[in-house]
Amino acid sequence: MSAVDYSRYQTLDITRRGPTVDGVPSVLDIRMKADGPGGNGKLPTAGHEGHWELSEIWRDVGRDDSVRCAVLRGSGMGFSGGGDLALVQDMATDFEVRTRVWKEARDLVYNVINCDKPIVSAMHGPAVGAGLVAGLLADISIAAKSAKIVDGHTRLGVAAGDHAAIVWPLLCGLAKAKYYLMLCDPISGEEAERIGLVSLAVDDDALLDKAWEVADRLASGSQTAIRWTKYSLNNWLRQAGPAFDTSLALEFMGFAGPDVREGVASLRERRAPRYGADT
Repeated sequence: MSAVDYSRYQTLDITRRGPTVDGVPSVLDIRMKADGPGGNGKLPTAGHEGHWELSEIWRDVGRDDSVRCAVLRGSGMGFSGGGDLALVQDMATDFEVRTRVWKEARDLVYNVINCDKPIVSAMHGPAVGAGLVAGLLADISIAAKSAKIVDGHTRLGVAAGDHAAIVWPLLCGLAKAKYYLMLCDPISGEEAERIGLVSLAVDDDALLDKAWEVADRLASGSQTAIRWTKYSLNNWLRQAGPAFDTSLALEFMGFAGPDVREGVASLRERRAPRYGADT
């Protein structure tokens, strides 16, 4: 049985727990650090390094024979705080950065979908950006009832690419997807469960226990049956690949446009954006 050395990851704290197989705990606990590179001490945010690591980790999970299930969670005040504004600024001004991050964003979605191990997400507090991509694409998504899920793309001035086009309409229907993706209204964990956006919503203090319980059950079950079920069901997502690719291209075209500059400025200045306004 071959295991992977996860020490290269700087923005993710990776430990093992759960049922043992050949003496090795089979559940990988992946915690996005609030105090890692790009983090602000309050929320995990995806800077240059963190964005790449979140896209790459699923390749390692897939090839690690000692892992049967992975749990993705946040730290500090929430699950994820979205993209670091310095990274967004670099994407808006540097073509090389923009093309690199486009590839990472594509890989993040497809690597989660194609990882043969089941993934459980445990979302608390704000859930935004790249972390939310993995959180909602997880096979079992669990949110604290008070969690605040926001797809903030249009607020930033770019199209809702990333995971949105590939999974939101399938989870909660086209009407709800359009409402929340176009307006960027926050969704509580309780409401997210009601509309089908997440698998479960639980009391805040029960979140991790429930996530680990689900992960332990998956790790203890028939691995071929569970993995092949995941593979089969994810063909619904693979069929939406062209819609996803289009949305991602339009999102990154937006990063080269004028609206993202106003979006970044408004976030830095903590004010409402003024898109196309004279004042």
